[in-house]
Amino acid sequence: MEKKNVPELFGSKVFDDRIMKARLSSSVYNSLRKTIDENQKLDEEVAEAVALQMRDWAIENGATHFTHWFQPLTGVTAEKHDSFITPSPDGGVIMEFSGKELIKGEPDASSFPSGGLRATFEARGYTAWDPTSYAFIKDHTLCIPTAFCSYSGDALDKKTPLLRSMQAIDKQAKRVLKLFGKEVKYVRTSVGPEQEYFLVDREMFEKRPDLVYTGRTLFGAMPPKGQELDDHYFGVIKPRVTAFMEDLNDELWKLGILAKTEHNEVAPAQHELAPIFSTTNIATDHNQLMMEIMQKVARKHDMVCLLHEKPFAGVNGSGKHNNWSMATDTGANLLSPGETPYENAQFLLFLCAVIQAVDDYQDLLRLSVATAGNDHRLGANEAPPAIISVFLGDELSGILDAIKNDKPYQGTEKVIMKLGVHTLPRFSRDTTDRNRTSPFAFTGNKFEFRSLGSSNSIACCNIMLNAAVAESLKQYADKLEGAKDFEAELHDLIKEVITKHERILFNGNGYSEEWVKEATQVRGLSNLKTTADAMPHLLDKKNMDMLIAHKVFSETELHSRCEIMLENYCKTVNIEGHTMVDMVRKNYLPAIEGYLYSLAKTTSLMKSVSDKVKCEYEVSTMEKLSGLTDLIMASDLKLEEALEALKKCPDIMKTSEAVRDDVIPKMEELRKYVDEAEVLTSEKCWPFPSYGKLLFSVY
Repeated sequence: MEKKNVPELFGSKVFDDRIMKARLSSSVYNSLRKTIDENQKLDEEVAEAVALQMRDWAIENGATHFTHWFQPLTGVTAEKHDSFITPSPDGGVIMEFSGKELIKGEPDASSFPSGGLRATFEARGYTAWDPTSYAFIKDHTLCIPTAFCSYSGDALDKKTPLLRSMQAIDKQAKRVLKLFGKEVKYVRTSVGPEQEYFLVDREMFEKRPDLVYTGRTLFGAMPPKGQELDDHYFGVIKPRVTAFMEDLNDELWKLGILAKTEHNEVAPAQHELAPIFSTTNIATDHNQLMMEIMQKVARKHDMVCLLHEKPFAGVNGSGKHNNWSMATDTGANLLSPGETPYENAQFLLFLCAVIQAVDDYQDLLRLSVATAGNDHRLGANEAPPAIISVFLGDELSGILDAIKNDKPYQGTEKVIMKLGVHTLPRFSRDTTDRNRTSPFAFTGNKFEFRSLGSSNSIACCNIMLNAAVAESLKQYADKLEGAKDFEAELHDLIKEVITKHERILFNGNGYSEEWVKEATQVRGLSNLKTTADAMPHLLDKKNMDMLIAHKVFSETELHSRCEIMLENYCKTVNIEGHTMVDMVRKNYLPAIEGYLYSLAKTTSLMKSVSDKVKCEYEVSTMEKLSGLTDLIMASDLKLEEALEALKKCPDIMKTSEAVRDDVIPKMEELRKYVDEAEVLTSEKCWPFPSYGKLLFSVY
């Protein structure tokens, strides 16, 4: 096997800084860098020069087409391909690509979700080049990352508000840093999103209509073995999966995606891939690409990559941990405590900004991860609860408590770990443990927002997080910029924030019933269990005022997004419900009836041989299955009626409530009876691959 040269492979399909520096003139390159680094306006002549070199580079690397690659509100990416060819006078073609084509595209916007922003007959939309995210080649096409807006200028994508939120936090963070005597070019948020996923055999997948239509199993009894033994987590990666991971890494590295860590996750057939941190909008682009390439590479290995949050009941679902931090152009991490965090006032102020942001806008953070799929996962003792809280650990909690009570901080003594074997190294124990039940945990020099679902775009939660922290920082800058005694007022401000927002701090077990009661009844935290509960809070006055003030969204954009997300929730469940009805009538009931016929025939034949044959197994099984078929049919009819009733709901709010309160409970009831029948029915008669085959098929 040919040995890989990873440094040469990495970024080979990306028009990155190395390529630009080598191919662009120094004046063009420097101008473009100022646009990227300092948010300066893009010069059209610079764009023309970049387009020329981008075209030549792309053609040299096998590209024949280009596309403006964008992220509409569908949750997936979109692209319209145009070839480079232009007719020449001699009847041939030449390969052209202009600065105008680089800067702007005009895709039809009428078929993308707009939430009422546009009438269906109003088709014009625009894509605008995002020079902060590198162009890349995918399948012989030059992909240019872009923002997407309507003819009226309203954002119809996830990138535009994300870039706005990054601009907002950059502005306010620089104001605060200036108070500490630090002038920086920019402050950027960075993200490292850990991606969980399942791999199942392609042949098995294609035999399951529920997986094909919805991405998750709507029926399925648990096999004798699941994840009880904890033997899959960090276990030896099986050869078939290893081959997939190797190919996946190659494809990701070519696109400059910093794939770093890979391992088996908790559930059978579940795995994780984690990248190194990158700037938030680039990390968002890369995560969208990662999900697409995972699915594409899996197909090459006769597997299917499942990104649904809960593809299998009874085992852990898949999340996406959003590791978030802030850094300056000098490389300084604003969330790094240093050796003596108690004396690091700048760190403490930025820490307070995050704590306040999470408390003030806990509903925004919750709704930013709300989807029909993620509703199955949050709070299921495998993922953080729907209640948002912040975990700081013992050391930081002790520091904040000392500040709040005006007491000296005693410090945390370093503990040397001694493992009892002389040849093993000794090392210092971390000053705080980890808490996997916390939705929002401080992990040394960053915060880990653990509530995202595996199929979520990370743009949504980072938009809300950036904007909320920007609001905290704005309030601090407004208060401290005219301070007569900066240090005294800074101390009072930190103490005030800690006292006011300590209710959001929790280091205990987020899975316990005691915490739910304490959080909601004593601390007054919100517990928004479903998308239907959470999403309407986007339109709460305090949330709209903040997002509009920081120019992250306009009022019309907020109303449209609430509409779109609730529509997506309702349509997703509606598809699942109709799939269940269809599978029951066309497959499950006929299969159970076939097995009943077989049992009845066997019983009749056996009794015809001898009156002494009791046939207790056959008779008892027939009685149970016959009763279940009646329950299944009755539940199927109830579900069908509930789905039909959705059409009569007056608006999307009422529809989402009906989905939550009526449709989903009926889906759960129908599944219960079908799964009971599966346990009693012969495997030969059962129409679809079982959980056992799906979860262990790739091994």
